Amino acid sequence: MPVPPGRPHASVLHLDLDAFFAAVEQRDKPSLRGRPVVVGGVGNRGVVATASYEARVFGVRSAMSTREARARCPHAAYLRGRFDAYREASGIVMGILREVSPLVEPLSLDEAFVDLAVGERDLATDALAEVAEALRVRVADATGGLTASVGLASSKFVAKVASDLDKPDGLVVVPPGTERELLRPMAVTVIPGVGPATAERLRRAGVRTVADLEGLSVDELVRQVGRAHGRTLFDLARAVDPRPVVAEREAKSVSVESTYETDHTDLDVMSDILTRQASGVARRLADVGLSGRTVTIKVRLADFTTLNRSATLPAPVDTPGPIARVARTLLLDLAREVDLRGGVRLLGVGVAGLADWVQDDLFSTVDEPAPDEPTTAEAETAETPGDVDTGTPSPVPEPTAPPEWVPGADVEHDVHGRGWVWGAGRGLVTVRFETATSGPGPVRSLAADDPALRPWRRPSSTTGVDG
Repeated sequence: MPVPPGRPHASVLHLDLDAFFAAVEQRDKPSLRGRPVVVGGVGNRGVVATASYEARVFGVRSAMSTREARARCPHAAYLRGRFDAYREASGIVMGILREVSPLVEPLSLDEAFVDLAVGERDLATDALAEVAEALRVRVADATGGLTASVGLASSKFVAKVASDLDKPDGLVVVPPGTERELLRPMAVTVIPGVGPATAERLRRAGVRTVADLEGLSVDELVRQVGRAHGRTLFDLARAVDPRPVVAEREAKSVSVESTYETDHTDLDVMSDILTRQASGVARRLADVGLSGRTVTIKVRLADFTTLNRSATLPAPVDTPGPIARVARTLLLDLAREVDLRGGVRLLGVGVAGLADWVQDDLFSTVDEPAPDEPTTAEAETAETPGDVDTGTPSPVPEPTAPPEWVPGADVEHDVHGRGWVWGAGRGLVTVRFETATSGPGPVRSLAADDPALRPWRRPSSTTGVDG
């Protein structure tokens, strides 16, 4: 007798904001609308966090090195992220979702599951589809035009697959009973946790599609990929995913830290320590079958001041290489701001924002960063030990430009008003003066030390889109 794939109604909704970081930049920068935009590391050793759909036409993808992205699409605007703007837009969207259902499970800033089987709502497929469509319209109206792709199905797995089928700005409903029919022709990599290594093992076993996977027994899958992973693949190939939508997700993190009898003062030694600790973190992640988006370092100085730096990546990681690279970069960022020569008595590495399934190695094709070209910054000091902050993958600016003058940053001028940094260097900063509601604006090159020019900070009390 077939195992039922999930609940009897398509009441699990997955919402994914389309090209989120890039879409926010295009919304706030009128001159970039309809143009290729790449958000992430702006240096050659940086990593693409998000590419607009105009850039994707040229083959630019998330997790690609910025060097390759520039080769494919040299005419794109390459911007360092503005996490405050993304966080604000995300907050608006999550608020709307919670008005629809109390059961909202955010996965990241730009995606979430929503359980619509709450209250006295009509659970007929057509009625749920109307709710989903109305939700998409509300999101666009409230965020100043950001679009979302939505999947509606009987389980979290199938809803997430469905939301990716009609991007951007699409709605795909999978009626109960049709899940396996939908999945069977798809490549086996559609299943979470089937990355390149697992896909290659399955290919050698003759498995290329979900239908092929469905033909394998549990015992064969366990032999191919291990007990826990094999059982999961067996179930998901049959669209069996009973996981509930959990409104309050447990705060999970995995970390390794050490306190030293003799304070460390050599940055190279500290980098080596972080590399070893990253391996320990990766082993612990492997033990529990998890991966995470946020890499954090913890540094305690000789005077017991404790500092944290963190960066949130565009996709989860679970292997030593990417964790170590981000950790070392964060240490270099910290060393530029704080004098570590007085001694460091504690070092630690952690990964938070954990996901239920192990993901691919985000940086598997990216070169090791050079000491003077870190790939990740935008991490803030946490005031209390153990706090995890978030940022976007991006490099620190060139030494010739103040840290505020990075491509994409919001600025304000006493004469010209508000705008954003196009580029900086050699004592100059080039600014396009425009806002979300002003229309495309003029470009001005100013002295980097112009006293009339300053960073513009988004008001913390803002609840809507600010023009």
